[in-house]
Amino acid sequence: MKTLDEAKQFLKDNDIKYVLAQFVDIHGVAKVKTVPVAHFETILSPGAGFAGGAIIGTGILPNGSDYYARGDLSTLSTVPWQKGYARLICDGYYDDEPFENDPRVMLKKQIARLAEKGWSLGTGLEPEFSLLKRTEKGGIASAEGSDTLSHPCYDYKGITRSSEYLERMTEALIEAGLDIYQIDHEDANGQYEINYTYADCLQSADNYILFKMGASEIAHDMGMICSFMPKPFSDRPGNGMHMHMSISDSDGKNLFHDESDEDGHGLSELAYHFLGGILHHAKALAAIATPTVNSYKRLIVNESITGSTWAPSYISYGNNNRSTMVRIPFGRLELRLPDGSCNPYLTTAAVIAAGLDGVERKLNPGKGSSENLFDKSFQELEDLGIGILPQSLNEALDELEKDTVLCDAIGNSVIEQFLKVKRAEWVEYQRYVTDWEINRYVEFY
Repeated sequence: MKTLDEAKQFLKDNDIKYVLAQFVDIHGVAKVKTVPVAHFETILSPGAGFAGGAIIGTGILPNGSDYYARGDLSTLSTVPWQKGYARLICDGYYDDEPFENDPRVMLKKQIARLAEKGWSLGTGLEPEFSLLKRTEKGGIASAEGSDTLSHPCYDYKGITRSSEYLERMTEALIEAGLDIYQIDHEDANGQYEINYTYADCLQSADNYILFKMGASEIAHDMGMICSFMPKPFSDRPGNGMHMHMSISDSDGKNLFHDESDEDGHGLSELAYHFLGGILHHAKALAAIATPTVNSYKRLIVNESITGSTWAPSYISYGNNNRSTMVRIPFGRLELRLPDGSCNPYLTTAAVIAAGLDGVERKLNPGKGSSENLFDKSFQELEDLGIGILPQSLNEALDELEKDTVLCDAIGNSVIEQFLKVKRAEWVEYQRYVTDWEINRYVEFY
C-alpha cells in the first residue's frame, strides 16, 4: 500500500500530468474522470464526483445524492499507452458510505467473509480476445487476413503475423505492472489468450480491467478492434475468461491442495465442498459469469467445427477434463464458465458466495468425470446425473432470480439492478429482426 507521500513521488517520478479516477459499472465496463495531477488528492477525499443516475446499474435516481469514486492508493499505476497519465482504481461511495451496488465494494464484502475464517481467495484469470477489423460492408473479420486455417490453435504464423500488436500490448501492460508470462493463438482465427500471474482475487479483477483497457486502446490506435465479445463468429469458438482458484490461509498455504486425495484430484475436503457449492449454484452463476445474449451462443452443447471447444455446456467437473464446467488441474479449481463479457468483480463475488454456501452446508459435488462429455447423448448425461447449463440469457436470469441463497449473499439490491438491466437487454434482443430471419423467412412463405 502506497502512502500519500509515496504516491505523490510516484506521480512526479513518472511525469504524470493527469490521473484517471477509474471504476466499473454493472457491466464491468471501465468508467473514468480525468483529474489534473495538482488535484490528485481530491480523488482520495471526497472522491471524484459523478451523477449516479448516469451510471448503469447504480439504481440512483436523478434526485439522489452524487456517486463518489474514492481512490485505492495500492492500485496507482501508469497508463503506458497514454503518456503522462496514471490510473487509480476507485471504490464507489454514496452518502459517505461504501456503496453496496458498486461491484468492487461488493467483491470486498465477499472477501471479508473469507477473512473471517482466516482465508483468502487467489485467482488466475485467462482472458481470450479476438483481434478484428471492419470490412467494407461494415461487418467484422480477423485483423490478419492470412489467419484462415481451419485449425489455427497455437499456429506459428497466426501469432507471428500479429506480433507487432501483441508485443506492443504486452510491453505496455508489463510497464503498468502486469506480470505477463505467456501469449498464444487460440482455436479461432484472430483469437489470442494472454496469461498473467495469479494474485489475490481483488487484484486479479483490477488487473483484468487494466488489461482490457490497454488491449482495446492499443488495438484502436493500430486501426483494429480488440473484442472480448463471447461469440463474434457463429462457426468458431468464443472468448472465455477461465478462472483458476484456490483458498489460502494467513501463511499462504493452499488449503485446496491435499496429496492424499483418493480420487487423484489433489483436492482437500474444503475444496470439494467449495466445488459442491459452485456446481449447486451453476445455473444461477451463469447469469453473472455469462451475462449477455451472445454468451449463450458460446455455451454450445456439442463440439465446434474446428474440432475443439473451450466452453462448457455441462454442470460437472473432472481431472484435467476440458469438457467439464470445472477442470481440476491438481490441487486447485479452474472454472471454465465465465466469458469475456463478464464483470470480474461480480463474477468473483458470486463464485465466493456459491463456494462458501457449499462449505457451510458441506455440499458433496459427487464423482468427477474423466470422459469426453461432448460425446455423450442427453440421455447418457441424465443417467450420469449431469445437468446442462442454461441455453439462453433469459433462462439464466430466471435461475438467478430464484436462487435466494446466492442473491442474499451477494446482495439483493445489486442483483435487482443486474436483473433489471439484463431483462431489458433480453427484451430488446427478442424484438430485433436478425439477418438470419430475413434470409430464411422473407420469401419462404
